[in-house]
Amino acid sequence: MISFEIEGEPVGKGRPKFSSRGGFARAYTPKKTTDYEKKVKECYLDQIGTKFECALRVEITAFYPIPKSTSKKNRVKMLRDEIRCTKKPDIDNIAKIILDALNGVAYEDDKQVVSIEVNKMYGEVPKVAVSLLDLC
Repeated sequence: MISFEIEGEPVGKGRPKFSSRGGFARAYTPKKTTDYEKKVKECYLDQIGTKFECALRVEITAFYPIPKSTSKKNRVKMLRDEIRCTKKPDIDNIAKIILDALNGVAYEDDKQVVSIEVNKMYGEVPKVAVSLLDLC
C-alpha cells in the first residue's frame, strides 16, 4: 500500500458549466475543479510517481478544519470522530475528483479501481489522505 496527501481543504468535483458564446453551447470544467485535479496530480507525482498495472483498492480520507467557534469539549469529540463531519462537498464528489485526477497518472484508467472507501472527518490540519493498494 502506498499513501500520499494533498494539503488544504478538500474539494469536490464540480458540475460542468455551459457557455453559449458565439451561438452554440459549449461545456467546460470549472476552474476550481481543474486547479485541484492538477494539485492532486502534482502531489502524487512528487510523493509517489508509480503507475499501477492491475486492480486497485483506493482509500480516501478528507480531513476538514474544526470551526473556530467550536467549544473545547466538542473539539475533542470532533478529533476523536465522536462528532462526524457532514460538511460539503459530498463524499462522492471527493472520490470523483481524486479518481479523475489520478487517471493516466497512477493508473492507466480508473476502471482499474475495484474497491473504494471514502471518509470525512475533522482534523487539526485540512488535507486529503489517499492510499492505493495493489490487488495483484
